[in-house]
This record gives sequence, C-alpha cells and structure tokens, in this order.
Amino acid sequence: MKRVAIFISGGGSNMVSLVDSMTGDHPARPVLVLANSADAGGLAKAAERNIATAVVDHRPFNGDREAFQAALQAELVKAAPDILCLAGFMRVLTASFVQKWQGRMLNIHPSLLPKYRGLHTHARALEAGDALHGCTVHEVTPELDDGPILGQATVPVRPGDTPDTLAARVLVQEHRLYPAVLHRFATGKREMIRLQG
Repeated sequence: MKRVAIFISGGGSNMVSLVDSMTGDHPARPVLVLANSADAGGLAKAAERNIATAVVDHRPFNGDREAFQAALQAELVKAAPDILCLAGFMRVLTASFVQKWQGRMLNIHPSLLPKYRGLHTHARALEAGDALHGCTVHEVTPELDDGPILGQATVPVRPGDTPDTLAARVLVQEHRLYPAVLHRFATGKREMIRLQG
C-alpha cells in the first residue's frame, strides 16, 4: 500500500477528489495534507476525512526557499510518504527539493502541456483561439510544469467562453484525471491516460 502526501494552497478540490478515490482496493492511502497557509480551506476538508494535516507557512521564511523546503521536508519525514501529489500548491519548488522526490512526485496543471506552462492558462488558451483546452498530470522535474506526461483530459472551447467558464469545465476533468493517474502510478504503471470531457 503506497502512502500519499498531498500539497495544497487553497480550497483543495483536487485533494478531495484524490482522497475520496483512495478507498477499497485502491493501491494507495492518504497520510498527510500539507498546506503553505493556515487559511487553506482544504485543511478542514482533510480533517473531516480524518487525514493528518500540517501547515508550513512560506511567509515567515522571507523568500528563503531552501529553508521553507527544509521545513516541508521535515513534515514529510514524519509522515513517510511514498508519493507526493501537488494539488493546487502555488509555490515553485527548487531543484534540490524536487530531486529528493524525483520519480515519486506528481502535479496537475490546467493546460494541455507543453502548452501554457505557468499561470493564466485559460485566458492564454482563449487568446490563442484554441479549439481544445484541458489539463495534464505529469511527473515533477526541476523545470516548471515539465516532466513526463502521465495523463491528459480535453474539453472543447465553446463560443462565448470566458477564462472562468473554461476553468470550471477543466476543473471537472481535473477531478476525473488526477485520481485515475494516481491509481495507475501507485501500481507502477506510467502509460499515458487520455480522457475527454
């Protein structure tokens, strides 16, 4: 049984979809939800599900990312996870941290990578006139929003879409895709999953 730690920064909707999928004969179980802010709404949702939580607030570190990441690592040592899932974690992790967990850390990103790394993905897809948009789950490497792609889900871009309406439809697919990829990843499979919304 693989042990999973989930990093969040906000409401934790992807965390909830992951946690709620890890039941029955699933090959993994959640052992920690870690947030970089005590205000992250996902902490209460994790506690309701009887999952251990921790907070490592990035702000007191005054931009010292190595010290912040050392504090994250200290929490991970206590929880002893096998897999890390970044689920709306809005801090960029440095190469030194990523390399400790390389091959064991997943991220979900709201675009069809390699398109639109970074922020404002929905607006960028609309500005480009894309017919399809979506989300990607990938292994985390030191390069931002890079690494082997393990799954993608697509949604059509509709006339009149705004970044918000597009984001809402992509989020529905994120909640389908991330649990599906984690299930396969926990069994050692790396083949890419494709879903359509």
